[in-house]
Amino acid sequence: MADRALQSLVTAALEPEWEARFEPNSYGFRPGRSCHDAIAAIFTAIGQKAKYALDADIAKCFDRIDHAALLAKVHTSPSLRRQLKAWLKAGVLDNGQLFPTTAGTMQGGNISPLLANIALHGLETTISARFPRRSNPEFKSPQLIRYADDLVVLHADRRIVQCCQDLVSEWLKTMGLELQPSKTRLPHTLTVPAGPPGFDCLGFQLRPYPVGQTKAGKDGQGRLQGFKTHITPSKTALQRHVQHLREILHRHRHGTQAALITHLNPVIRGWTQYYAHVVSTRIFQKVDSILYGMLRAWAGYRHPNKNKHWIMGKYWRVDEGRGWVFQPSNSDLRLYPHTQTPIHRHVKVQGVRSPYDGDWVYWSARLGRQPDVSSRRARLLKRQQGRCPECGLFFMDGDSLEVDHLRPQSRGGSDGIANLQLLHRHCHDSKTARDLRCRGPSDTRHVVEEPDETKVSRPVL
Repeated sequence: MADRALQSLVTAALEPEWEARFEPNSYGFRPGRSCHDAIAAIFTAIGQKAKYALDADIAKCFDRIDHAALLAKVHTSPSLRRQLKAWLKAGVLDNGQLFPTTAGTMQGGNISPLLANIALHGLETTISARFPRRSNPEFKSPQLIRYADDLVVLHADRRIVQCCQDLVSEWLKTMGLELQPSKTRLPHTLTVPAGPPGFDCLGFQLRPYPVGQTKAGKDGQGRLQGFKTHITPSKTALQRHVQHLREILHRHRHGTQAALITHLNPVIRGWTQYYAHVVSTRIFQKVDSILYGMLRAWAGYRHPNKNKHWIMGKYWRVDEGRGWVFQPSNSDLRLYPHTQTPIHRHVKVQGVRSPYDGDWVYWSARLGRQPDVSSRRARLLKRQQGRCPECGLFFMDGDSLEVDHLRPQSRGGSDGIANLQLLHRHCHDSKTARDLRCRGPSDTRHVVEEPDETKVSRPVL
């Protein structure tokens, strides 16, 4: 426990420095970045032009990183270097037997993801330097997008992608790593001589589909592309989710309907929210259809001597006029359908952004939280998507912002978050004047101090 606390302290010391140095297309295990940012970056790269893709995985990345190369790359103070070396060389205790660790980062250590990102830092820069764009203005450098130990290299020329594969393999040897042959592919996103087009990454299938002129998008020069890129849940992810649901039904085949719903709902919500940013509507409908068949079999197993109409009336609320809702008759608990999760597109994080860059407006609007911003103001920024509802412009770093009541308190408005909005100071003055004209000159305006030092005073009507 003491070592884990100390690792958190060292991470807090090293992470801001390295967040300012990390490459823009590195997304794995970094604050403010996620799998969806990596997928959005790939979509941006292949959305307007079909390309070849090097879909690769680093073999046992966390277990084979060379200690000497990693410590030399961290290049920190002598005291931190000695502590990092002690953690790396500590060994693994299994069933009372100590196994030495001559390579790799600490298993389960909360500083291990940061050390792995440090070890893999520089790969994108190496590829860009090997294929510079300045020699030919029309030439575009290959793009490397990495999420931890999963990486994708994209370019329209197959030979360049093959050269990138050799370059990546040579670069990884300096850190004691290598590509895993069984998980390394070089497909084309649109057409391939053998095998299916597109590729899977982080549980998603990325594939452009040929379409006609009426549905084809346009490239950067306004020409028809002849294809449209779709990102969907991969077949492996779909099969894994269905199998998980089947296992839950099997474990609760003798339990109550309420207990089954209680265990199914978190799994369904989590899976659908992960895939709610891509083209998943038909997949959600398909899974709901599969789950309905499994629930029919679950109910029939419990009542082998009853007919299907009796079973439907007991577990589904069709006879009560509420539709095909899997819900107990005497409870408000109901099964959460996959299709109930709305589809909304994910906005990729800007390339060189970091939560440590001090732009609290950007990160509050994106994450809904920021250490030096009150939770109320951060929630308002996220709800408004960083935009002022009065003038319609985006908030910028350095703008004077004030909290406003949608319905003034003098007219019975509450101080709850639902009745609040964040406005520019001049927009707030305009709205206050408009509210005063509507009510009359007898209304007064009070200034209430914000509890946080970073916030200006806000007027409350």
